[in-house]
Amino acid sequence: MIRLSVLYPAGDDVTFDVDYYKTSHRALCERILGCEKVEVDTAITGPYVAVGHFFFPSMDALQAGMAHPDAAELTEDVKNYTNATPVMQISEVVSS
Repeated sequence: MIRLSVLYPAGDDVTFDVDYYKTSHRALCERILGCEKVEVDTAITGPYVAVGHFFFPSMDALQAGMAHPDAAELTEDVKNYTNATPVMQISEVVSS
């Protein structure tokens, strides 16, 4: 299992609309990336205000989603819910 985590750094002036993310942006990600599962975390404490986790059966599936012709829509949509610059991490899930 491959997990793409999109982390949104916290900061004094950072805004994050979790309701928009959970409804509009998440649905856009599911449609374009074709992931099997999505989890959304909001921070209680720590260096990130929120994290989106997207799960794929393989690296090939993740790469296919990232190469989707509409993938640029995801980047363009970020401004609709946050002013943070997201950081991405790709991981292999070795235990759940």
